[in-house]
Amino acid sequence: MDGIDIGSLVRDDAIHQSVYTDPKIFDLEVERIFRRVWIYIGHESEVKEPGDFQSLDLFGQPIVMVRQRDQSIKVLFNRCGHRGAKVVNEPCGNAHTFRCCYHGWAFKLDGALAGVPQREDYPADVDLDDPARGMPSLPRVANYRGFVFASFSPTGQSLAEWLGPATMGIDELIACSPEEKIDLSGGVHRYRYRGNWKHQFENLADTYHPNAAHDSTVDEDGMQFKRRPGSTGGRAPFYDKDGMPLVSKIGVWAFPNGHTSEGSMFSSVSQTGGVWEEYRAALAARHGAEKADDILKQKRHSLTIYPSVDILIAQHAVRIVRPIAADLTEVLVYPVRMVGAPPQVFRDIVKYLNITHSAGSFVQTDDLEAFRRCQIGQSAEGSPWCLIARGHRSDVTDNNGVMHGDRASEIGQRNQHKVWLSLMNVR
Repeated sequence: MDGIDIGSLVRDDAIHQSVYTDPKIFDLEVERIFRRVWIYIGHESEVKEPGDFQSLDLFGQPIVMVRQRDQSIKVLFNRCGHRGAKVVNEPCGNAHTFRCCYHGWAFKLDGALAGVPQREDYPADVDLDDPARGMPSLPRVANYRGFVFASFSPTGQSLAEWLGPATMGIDELIACSPEEKIDLSGGVHRYRYRGNWKHQFENLADTYHPNAAHDSTVDEDGMQFKRRPGSTGGRAPFYDKDGMPLVSKIGVWAFPNGHTSEGSMFSSVSQTGGVWEEYRAALAARHGAEKADDILKQKRHSLTIYPSVDILIAQHAVRIVRPIAADLTEVLVYPVRMVGAPPQVFRDIVKYLNITHSAGSFVQTDDLEAFRRCQIGQSAEGSPWCLIARGHRSDVTDNNGVMHGDRASEIGQRNQHKVWLSLMNVR
């Protein structure tokens, strides 16, 4: 592409800074990554009833997810087959049909053309029944346990193949519900930052940064992460007895297809006390006491599904990352309601996300400032290489192709960029 040698931009232990800053590379990412692989669209709980819809924009493509009358879910291109106007303008709602504001063309929930005003004025050889006159579905749509994914490409790996063993992140989140059912209709934090989408994705596999970036939160005077619900087990230890940061010791896992995960500082302590005893009893009724205790320990901080969504298990949230331009990214964070858990548990989750992951929080703002400074600094002259060498050549791979890096390894970043390079090299 215009003389760009993609293969020269990724080394085993370093990334060329142009992969974050070059608009031409971003355009190529949209074509070769985002329009080919499986992208997270939304959760089925956001469209509970027939006619419920959510509209969104993916890489300049207006999309609408809608519940059908047979309870299935379709993902449609949000475009009128007449003159190309965007049909659904509201972010969410319920409709019996979709109607274009420009000339009144109407569409069924499955996107088929439902009505054309003054239809008799069209010549007989104009086929208004051609499916292209409707709102066509994306080529592939699939659902894993309520999480709806779609692909702009008619060919490629199935969703099951793309997710692989990374489905354990979704499974572990759903296990937190006494009914093994979750709900994402409780609101969203939505914000943008002036930086490349890969800054956020790399950060999701980064256990090296918290004690520097979040110093005001995790140091001895910081309070935000020292409070967890329950009367015991509520203190998150950030340092060992020698003053060394524990978060840098929890390890990182790298899955096939660029997915990543990190360990959790809460894996040895199960939350107890207050409403958590009621929650524990509800989990035990479903899973048994031993597994209920294991679920409440939350052995994994999150599992990140490349290149679009992060399943936050420790915070009970889902974070979506949507690239807009080489230097502009949108982030959406949804609190997860565990169906069957006491209502107070969900209220506590919302409060916790306000503290940690909202645009005005004590934690996410640190990361957004770091992403902004990375975007600025990566345009500076000097060495053009960004180092991702922590733990290099000490990774261990299991029988499922999952790699593990001890301590604050940068195996997650190496894994993401290895897959990035593989996808970008396919014409």
